[in-house]
Amino acid sequence: MLLRNRIPGIDNAPIAAAPGYEHLPDSSIALLRWLNTAEVNYVLVGPVARAIRGYEDSAGPVSVVPAPYGRNLERLSRALIATQARARANAHLAGVMPHLVDAGPLKLSMEQLVGPGRWELRCGAHDLDIEGRPFGVPSYQELLFETIRVDVAPGVWAEVAGPEHIELYAHIGRTGRAPEIVVSRATPPEAA
Repeated sequence: MLLRNRIPGIDNAPIAAAPGYEHLPDSSIALLRWLNTAEVNYVLVGPVARAIRGYEDSAGPVSVVPAPYGRNLERLSRALIATQARARANAHLAGVMPHLVDAGPLKLSMEQLVGPGRWELRCGAHDLDIEGRPFGVPSYQELLFETIRVDVAPGVWAEVAGPEHIELYAHIGRTGRAPEIVVSRATPPEAA
């Protein structure tokens, strides 16, 4: 394989966070640096996005919505294979899909990455969630409209979703589906 096509591993060397982002875990910054080096386009949602947006007590995995075009998904898929990404062994995963807990490294295809579900992965010592496309979520382009680009460390940046989209993905994580607004018209009871 040519060196230019080699996917870099996750660099665990400590890096100083930019002023105002010292509360971000080193693991999160390392994952963002790795995604940037692998040239993956994404929008950051989830706990790390909340932490960047000012909720310093927010903790959890790096959660991304990848850009849905072919070359980007191919880069993400190759990067995940190169780091031997595995399914995280969560309590609900062990009970529902025990065959994935110790199944070894996953080889996720581009189609799997844009499916409706969430991939909860472990890349070495780092946790990464790849958000799917369940019914009712905005398109990647709609997410981009509300993002801000944040430099979290020297040479490390992220496109961070808007607060309403961060909350939308948090709701989906809690309930498994996008919120729905149902309008019903009830007839008033008849006066006797």
